[in-house]
Order: sequence, then C-alpha cells, then structure tokens
Amino acid sequence: MLDWRQIDTVLLDMDGTLLDLHFDNYFWLEHLPKRWAELSGISLTDAKQQLEAQYHELNGKIEWYCLDYWTKRLALPITALKREVMDKIQMRADTPAFLTALKNSGRQVILVTNAHPDSLSLKIERTELASYIDILVSTHEFGVTKEQQELWQQLQQRFGFDPKRTLFVDDSLPILQSAQRFGIGHLLAVANPDSQKPSRAITEFPAIEDYSVLLAEISGTASCSVTSE
Repeated sequence: MLDWRQIDTVLLDMDGTLLDLHFDNYFWLEHLPKRWAELSGISLTDAKQQLEAQYHELNGKIEWYCLDYWTKRLALPITALKREVMDKIQMRADTPAFLTALKNSGRQVILVTNAHPDSLSLKIERTELASYIDILVSTHEFGVTKEQQELWQQLQQRFGFDPKRTLFVDDSLPILQSAQRFGIGHLLAVANPDSQKPSRAITEFPAIEDYSVLLAEISGTASCSVTSE
C-alpha cells in the first residue's frame, strides 16, 4: 500500500483520522441544534435546517472551523457546549499502536488539524495524543485551511519537509486532493472516520480501515533521513 522506505515525514489529520469523528458529527449535527433550539426558542427541525444551511455556506473555509466565529454568530458558548458532551471524545482504537510505531521509527510526525485551538486543547485534555506527537498544529495559526494551497506552502516553509518523501493521512477527500496538488508524495485516506457509521468505498486514494496492517512495515523501515535538532 505504501513504500515506507520513501517516507521520512508523516503529517496526520486529527478528527476522523486519529480521533473518532463521532464526537464532531454528534456535536454539530445533534447537540448544537438541540441546545440552540432550547436557548433561542425555535423548533429542533428549524434549528437543524438553519445550521445545516450555514455549514454548507462555509464548508472548507476557516470560519467553518472557528469556534470564535460560531460563538459570535449564534450567540452561544460553543466551547462550553462541547464540554457538555466531551465524554464522546476518544481516540480510534487503532491509533495508539500506530502512533507508537511511527514515533519509534524515528520519523518526523506532525499533527495538522483544521480544528480551532480551543477544540484542539479540549481534545488534548481528553485524550493522550500529546504523549505520542511532539508537534501539534492548528491551521488557525496560518489563517488558512488544508483545503488551500497557501497552508501547505507555509507548513513546508516552517518544518522543512520534503513533499515527495512525506505521507499525509486524512479522512477528507477534498483535503487529500489539496495535498496532492501541492505535491505531497504519499497519501492515505481513512475509510471509516466515524465509528457509528459504515466504511466508505474510496478509490481515488489508497484507503485504510485499521492502522494495524501498517505496523510491521513501519517498524521495519525506520527513517534514515531524520536528523536531531
């Protein structure tokens, strides 16, 4: 599936890739509409319809991922509302072994998420991601998302990775397409980002449902290009 001998840097998405996407889907599609309906005095049906229209309008833009934006637009404490259901935040079952193998292989591993810094902090608080990955990046630092080429240019400038020897893993096909346009040499899609939904059939990119199938090759091909700082 992947030639690990040609991979020195691994860029990893967070939600749906390392963490179960069920939390995010539940929050934005169920919990937020419910709480908005309660607090604004509209029906749940109207709340869902209005929110879905706003989601569609902002899809792929930095505002869609920005908790400050939604807090202001809806006049709701979004981070506090997320904490109401934070028990649903969890790593994928196959994530710890995958991250351990990557770390032990000596490769440069960077988490790159479109999540707002407050959302990233909440998920770090709830999970053990920070114990596996040294570099955690929210694209809000750059003011652009992974859907945009400017993000990849700035990431490469900051971290100095060779795009041709870099693997990027994500559950979003439009984002994988963006990485491909930039020249990221190795791409991997996650077919089952939400544990409560069936796997998707993906043909455009190599796709995976369980990272355990990669562990032997990762461990057997430690990077020879990583230098210590």
